[in-house]
Amino acid sequence: MTNGRSKEELAGVSLLGHKTAYKSDYAPEVLENFPNKHPGNDYFVKFNCPEFTSLCPMTGQPDFATIYISYVPDERLVESKSLKLYLFSFRNHGDFHEDCVNIIMKDLIKLLDPKYIEVWGKFLPRGGLSIDPYANHGKPGTEWEAVAKKRLFMHDMYPENINNR
Repeated sequence: MTNGRSKEELAGVSLLGHKTAYKSDYAPEVLENFPNKHPGNDYFVKFNCPEFTSLCPMTGQPDFATIYISYVPDERLVESKSLKLYLFSFRNHGDFHEDCVNIIMKDLIKLLDPKYIEVWGKFLPRGGLSIDPYANHGKPGTEWEAVAKKRLFMHDMYPENINNR
């Protein structure tokens, strides 16, 4: 037993305690998960990544954002170091802001099958315009499906006062 987790529970966690290798392009294969000890509890897990970068697919110029990931886990949780490496792998990846947000959400759904997840990208302005895509998903056939629809409808009803970020 290590810090409350058995070796079997940590079997899928391989990145901690080892030298970090950074992928040079989009790498969903680095994502790892581990068992949720509290699947009967509904609770949010939130990650804030204020140093997200990707490349514009047209110009190759860098785009900078804060990515917010919030999810209600079911049976699995994402391992945070693998999530950091995954988000870092977008650094040399060329895709539009909206695509990055949806790709991140879909990869995490595939990895975790969460009850609910939302991903919000708040990109810094380039050319005088900032883009803030938001995507969410509730597990079909559960109460979280309705929550996702409602949160999407009500999303950003009270927009922040943006002062060039």
